[in-house]
Amino acid sequence: MHPVLLSAVAAVALLSATAQAQTLVATSNIIVRAIDRTLDFSSDTTTSIRDSKVVLAARDDAASFVASEGQIRGAQLEAAINVIRNQVPEAQNASDLVLAEAILAL
Repeated sequence: MHPVLLSAVAAVALLSATAQAQTLVATSNIIVRAIDRTLDFSSDTTTSIRDSKVVLAARDDAASFVASEGQIRGAQLEAAINVIRNQVPEAQNASDLVLAEAILAL
């Protein structure tokens, strides 16, 4: 393969990976901000996601899920994702990976 062509292919692959990473970070930031807004407007701490025992218990599962790029799914993470999707409308269409990152950011 020609060195110029090989360089061009490598550059395109790098740009693609960078764009995907930036999209994931941007989506994660949107979800975290939405969760924070929900928490700010919630005066009842029993319904607060940040104080939710289900969400707090899922931190280890969320870390495993993120570290394994979605390969390791724990029951506590599944429960926490359901809680977040039920309480935060903006989280309805978010990926599980983004929600797991949001759990870690809380």
